[in-house]
Amino acid sequence: MALWFLYALLSAVTAALVAILGKIGLEELDANAATAIRAVIMAVFLVGVVAVQSKWSAVFDILHQRRALTFIALSGAAGAASWLFYFLALKVGSVSQVAPIDKLSVVFAVVLAFFLLGERVTWLNGAGVGLIAIGAILVALK
Repeated sequence: MALWFLYALLSAVTAALVAILGKIGLEELDANAATAIRAVIMAVFLVGVVAVQSKWSAVFDILHQRRALTFIALSGAAGAASWLFYFLALKVGSVSQVAPIDKLSVVFAVVLAFFLLGERVTWLNGAGVGLIAIGAILVALK
């Protein structure tokens, strides 16, 4: 099994836990405040990972590369907005509806990668992306 596939699978499993644990934790709470607390916990956890791996020089390398830092900051802002909308959706919707629609991000990412990054999409890839879109919508329907 390719390492990227294992990491992607672990990402999917832990993302599923975000939905389940988040939905349970949001009962009678403000979604934005809960998202802020989640972000702080994530930041502390990730700083701990960098510390354990002794990767501080990599952090300083990023801080000295203006272009990379700009795009990482924009990615962080997009991620924060994604979390806010995700938790707002979980607050008022069911996990079985919100999670599949959130996975339309795969479709958007492939389309944006094609147009903005020039990544190649074969007919087979396109068919898969189309099936993801159809599947997400069908799963979310009640």
